[in-house]
Amino acid sequence: MKKLLSVLSLLIVATMILAACGAPAPTEAPDVPATDAPEPTDAPATDAPAGDKVQIRWFVGLGTGTDPAQLPSQEKAVADFNASQDEIELVLEVVPFDSARDTLATQIASGAGPDIIGPVGWGGSNAFYGQWLDMTPYIESTGFDTSIYDPALIEFYQTEEGQVGLPYLVFPAAIYYVPAMFDEAGLEYPPTAYGDKYTLDGAEVDWTWETLTEVAKRLTVDVNGANATEDGFDATQLQQVGFANQWQTHVAYQASYVAGAADIVSGDEGSYESAMPDSWKEANKWVYDGMWGEQPFMATGPLAGAPEFGNGNLFNSGKAAMAMTPLWYTCCLDQFRDAGFEFQAGVLPVGADGEYHGRVDADTIRLWKGSANPEEAFKALSYLIGPEGVQTLVVGTEEVPAAYSGLPANPEFQQPYIDALLKRYPFTTAETWDVFKAGLTYPDNPSAEQWQPNWNESWARQQTFFDLLQNTPPDQLDFDAEWQKMVDDLNDIYAK
Repeated sequence: MKKLLSVLSLLIVATMILAACGAPAPTEAPDVPATDAPEPTDAPATDAPAGDKVQIRWFVGLGTGTDPAQLPSQEKAVADFNASQDEIELVLEVVPFDSARDTLATQIASGAGPDIIGPVGWGGSNAFYGQWLDMTPYIESTGFDTSIYDPALIEFYQTEEGQVGLPYLVFPAAIYYVPAMFDEAGLEYPPTAYGDKYTLDGAEVDWTWETLTEVAKRLTVDVNGANATEDGFDATQLQQVGFANQWQTHVAYQASYVAGAADIVSGDEGSYESAMPDSWKEANKWVYDGMWGEQPFMATGPLAGAPEFGNGNLFNSGKAAMAMTPLWYTCCLDQFRDAGFEFQAGVLPVGADGEYHGRVDADTIRLWKGSANPEEAFKALSYLIGPEGVQTLVVGTEEVPAAYSGLPANPEFQQPYIDALLKRYPFTTAETWDVFKAGLTYPDNPSAEQWQPNWNESWARQQTFFDLLQNTPPDQLDFDAEWQKMVDDLNDIYAK
């Protein structure tokens, strides 16, 4: 059982620096103009609540929500909730993203933490591992209807500490693909329903990672028009790659897709050890071979970073036939669209164990376990993530646009988000967006961004290993030795 982190350890910030379209944070709305973050609102902890109302503080800043353009929607949600009842006064506290983690850690250390915190993703929440309230008693006592959500998403937020979150904004992954490139190669499109077969060379086969690899090789083309399976293919002169792990370039991301989610930390506080399974190692070997093997089908780091290949936004450049990435990537395909390209989506391949292993990036709003008023906090949270709150914060109106951009976990409110994507990418089919929604059944549980001791440093060490894979050819890299070195380093980091 993982022990709770000490309050002091909360000061170790788990940060992933994500550019708007370099590697976007899942719920940062791409259409919100970038402006300076506002100064934090006055912390209301010492203010007297109105009348006999219980004051509940809502802390925004660990994730999205700090841009001035997002404030009106959040303020409206607070005002509407306060007007809807006479027992609770909900108070919005917005802190700039860059200082939010330190501010929250200080508040918690002093015993004056806020009641409600978010939206925040897994990475942001890991800095405060052990500080989240188990909502189970309040879900049961209030009769909160969890049946509206995919059961897999409810389980997604169940940890050894209980139900530490509820589904809110979700970004399931899929295989983006370019139909025209498949047509040119004479290949069938990827399946659009989980469980469907793929037709290759006239025969029905399972849509596995092996099948995807073969298809991707045939879609990888050099400057002379030869694909990776043909004689004379020149791997040093690629014109197009068959597959891109678009902004999913981390040990944990690749392994979760290919091998499946796994609890990668074993032991207790003081004796933690890396427990990454061999299947994770093999999954990353597959990626390495895809970049540097004799029949490559993925871009190496230098190629993916080249201007003609999109400076990192590879699929957007029109130089990749397929890309694996979550739904939030729709933020960054305008150049692709404007260049005349079209994409659709297919399902993820089935793993070697016969199971589908998806990924769902997700943001939710959490409760601090130190709240003096957990019942009232849950009531306010229920409003924010419930129909009224989703309508205001995620759907919005012309007068007060939504604060957050994302697919609501509540199916009742998903269509407006899909309609906006159809308007942005009018060539896509309804079937494409159904593929993404179907992916909600296959979240990575535990998340690829799961907690590790000294999370920020641990995550960065794994990133360093993946960067090495992307940028180092086989004659300069001993994969097994470097993997073991990473594991040894992780054990040292865990012991700090």
